[in-house]
Amino acid sequence: MSAEAADREAATSSRPCTPPQTSWFEFLLEESLLEKHLRKPCPDPAPVQLIVQFLEQASKPSVNEQNQVQPPPDNKRNRILKLLALKVAAHLKWDLDILEKSLSVPVLNMLLNELLCISKVPPGTKHVDMDLATLPPTTAMAILLYNRWAIRTIVQSSFPVKQAKPGPPQLSVMNQMQQEKELTENILKVLKEQASDSILVLEAALKLNKDLYVHTMRTLDLLAVEPGMVNGETESSTAGLKIRTEEMQCQVCYDLGAAYFQQGSTNSAVYENAREKFFRTKELIAEIGSLSLHCTIDEKRLAGYCQACDVLVPSSDSTSQQLTPYSQVHICLRSGNYQDVVKIFIEDNLTFSLPVQFRQSVLRELFQKAQQGNEALDEICFKVCACNTVRDILEGRAISVQFNQLFLRPNKEKIDFLLEVCSRSVNLEKASDSLKGNMAAFLKNVCLGLEDLQYVFMISSHELFITLLKDEERKLLVDQMRKRSPRVNLCIKPVTSFYDIPASASVNIGQLEHQLILSVDPWRIRQILIELHGMTSERQFWTVSNKWEVPSVYSGVILGIKDNLTRDLVYILMAKGLHCSTVKDFSHAKQLFAACLELVTEFSPKLRQVMLNEMLLLDIHTHEAGTGQSGERPPSDLISRVRGYLEMRLPDIPLRQVIAEECVAFMLNWRENEYLTLQVPAFLLQNNPYVKLGQLLAATCKELPGPKESRRTAKDLWEVVVQICSVSSQHKRGNDGRVSLIKQRESTLGIMYRSELLSFIKKLREPLVLTIILSLFVKLHNVREDIVNDITAEHISIWPSSIPNLQSVDFEAVAITVKELVRYALSINPNNHSWLIIQADIYFATNQYSAALHYYLQAGAVCSDFFNKAVPPDVYTDQVIKRMIKCCSLLNCHTQVAILCQFLREIDYKTAFKSLQEQNSHDAMDSYYDYIWDVTILEYLTYLHHKRGETDKRQIAIKAIGQTELNASNPEEVLQLAAQRRKKKFLQAMAKLYF
Repeated sequence: MSAEAADREAATSSRPCTPPQTSWFEFLLEESLLEKHLRKPCPDPAPVQLIVQFLEQASKPSVNEQNQVQPPPDNKRNRILKLLALKVAAHLKWDLDILEKSLSVPVLNMLLNELLCISKVPPGTKHVDMDLATLPPTTAMAILLYNRWAIRTIVQSSFPVKQAKPGPPQLSVMNQMQQEKELTENILKVLKEQASDSILVLEAALKLNKDLYVHTMRTLDLLAVEPGMVNGETESSTAGLKIRTEEMQCQVCYDLGAAYFQQGSTNSAVYENAREKFFRTKELIAEIGSLSLHCTIDEKRLAGYCQACDVLVPSSDSTSQQLTPYSQVHICLRSGNYQDVVKIFIEDNLTFSLPVQFRQSVLRELFQKAQQGNEALDEICFKVCACNTVRDILEGRAISVQFNQLFLRPNKEKIDFLLEVCSRSVNLEKASDSLKGNMAAFLKNVCLGLEDLQYVFMISSHELFITLLKDEERKLLVDQMRKRSPRVNLCIKPVTSFYDIPASASVNIGQLEHQLILSVDPWRIRQILIELHGMTSERQFWTVSNKWEVPSVYSGVILGIKDNLTRDLVYILMAKGLHCSTVKDFSHAKQLFAACLELVTEFSPKLRQVMLNEMLLLDIHTHEAGTGQSGERPPSDLISRVRGYLEMRLPDIPLRQVIAEECVAFMLNWRENEYLTLQVPAFLLQNNPYVKLGQLLAATCKELPGPKESRRTAKDLWEVVVQICSVSSQHKRGNDGRVSLIKQRESTLGIMYRSELLSFIKKLREPLVLTIILSLFVKLHNVREDIVNDITAEHISIWPSSIPNLQSVDFEAVAITVKELVRYALSINPNNHSWLIIQADIYFATNQYSAALHYYLQAGAVCSDFFNKAVPPDVYTDQVIKRMIKCCSLLNCHTQVAILCQFLREIDYKTAFKSLQEQNSHDAMDSYYDYIWDVTILEYLTYLHHKRGETDKRQIAIKAIGQTELNASNPEEVLQLAAQRRKKKFLQAMAKLYF
């Protein structure tokens, strides 16, 4: 390079990144300096800051001429900003460890959604329904990245987070933090709802046997110039950064293992899946070795996971000799065999195989159980603590505070046990001089701390003491002890509990806060808070755990309580009660709510009503999870309380939307249609959308048996749902950055949002109500002009057949809702044949013919005792049979097509003959001839095989014709019986094939 060129290069590289009157990201954009900026050794701003700024600018809402806030415009500038953010992430090689560490959940969610969009992931299609093997490599990799991030985020959210100390209150900062927290919570809620789908996607990825590619800065530039360049011709070859199959599988296995391990806390059987994935990860790391460029696994954390899985899921053929010390300790703790834990710890003092942290965690667990009232564990706690102390001494660490506390009141048994542990923990023949010196110093210090000479002589006369200390040292120690004043006694003060032992204030506060987090006993929580407030008045103890969450409608009232102790107590009791209710620990939830109700009744009528409402919701959940599952009706008192809540007109009472939802769903589930139809006050219908919806559903159920012209409420319900599913024009092109894989566009035109309607429907269990809602949405789906294959449903005729303004309905959202509702309905009753037919029709309409056949056959099986009885004609209608025929035809199962043609009311010979002419059939062909009962079709088969020279197959067809029960001279009953028997065998064979 010439000197002049070098000067120009230096001037360019030293040019500031923020020129006057232009923001730095616009400068990077206009001057195309992004790549040069990223190549700098320490770019400022950093790459992750660039991503945040690019996406923030691209998602800024716009303001029109009427000063109305509108979604961000889909213009060239915003598209380029999003592309720049993707290029920065590509520069970081899409490393989730880096991105998750530096980006918030909402920003990373927005980034990955943009990656899905630019990678041509079809909108409105669930990832779990897509075949990764047939997708372009960059599209499949984008889906994997999103779903890996989804389960990693769910796992990360389950870990405790230390709260940052609050600084000086600033309203704008607090509002921004609150908005980000709410957005993150909403994202997590959707991710958790879709967790099972994400896991299925990742499990499917493990079956791929091809390398994948992820977008680079070059491929993103190509996309910007010509979209087909990447997701078209070159996609399956070398476009993008190559990710080897082993590297992809290694990352996916690790993330799946972490997800399964997190789920194991509620379902221990899942630990087996976690163990399998983690050990597969170790195998893949060994295979990849140092060649890995893109697979970054924390091997220390992986080793910890594997060790934990070995403890939680020991191999079935393991014996007690083969178990690791971890597994042995875990089994002993689980079975309550604590003496064996002590033996293991004594043996470990010789081998040092168990980490000190693990031993301390076992001691903490035993302390917690002892403090909860199990006095028998006090002795075990001392023994385990003594074992840990001897281990500390042997490794040169200081004596723990816990040992000094527990040894303040020594007795003969404690001295004997301590000497036993010391003796069994030292192999005098092999021990080093330093180890012997540590043990001698410990025994000497124990003697100096004892006041009772009897205990001193017990130690000084012990064989270990005599071996380790010289004669002069022993005599000097005994003389020192004898010169002590007999009046000195350090143990005058009785130690009545663990917390009477002297300790620093910070230690005591930390221990009490730990108990506060664990306790679900209202009286104990009150006592702990009284002690804490007695130690310090500067702390807000309701913030101790970030898992304590109270709905925002309540928190304002509770945090307004002036007395700090009362405020903390009310907040914690409610938060713990809500948590217990969520995890279905209803007995503890009731205790906590009852204590909170008793407390607030004394000073706040508003909070008293709040607690009565929450106790009503708890009682509903308790009944639904208990006797309600067996069909037992709720007590009349509970029904009266639900009515009372719905009719409540107390001003200024904070109300949770979920309670109104649950109350209306409760009335519908227990068929209280009379009340909802005739007795609901008019003001409720105007003010509570759930009551309005419940009344329309109940009235439609009542009017269903009547003539069609009397079903006025069905029309009203139709109009309400159509309005909910409508979209307003300003939302059509909006990019709202929502979480879901499905882009939802919710309207404010209806009485509630579509997502709220879906949430409400998923609380219903009454079959008739679910059937009515399903038929309504199916009809709304069929009204669409471009629909090719209608979906059938029960009671579909009660709804209007057209909509005045088709453009106003979000049919994409309607289709998604139908799928969600059918999936939910089948989870309630998987044997409802009409719902199974709807599911089959959905798969048929989306060209998933094998799945459609599965559900058509399942619908017939559930209403015919697995085809041992005739399938009712209203289940297998001609339309259903024709769709089954088309499914078989498109799956190249042509002999099955011919057999199904016999099931129609009028046999379709044209289709049957045409299908039999096909020679490329994927079914069993001639082995199905025994299922044909129509002689005309059998004669055609005979002619066809003769014409083709297929002698063996012709003989099989002739044999089938020759069966006496198919003789045309037989009575009609014999012919029908023969047909029915063949129908049964054929359908059972089909079921075994597709189930």
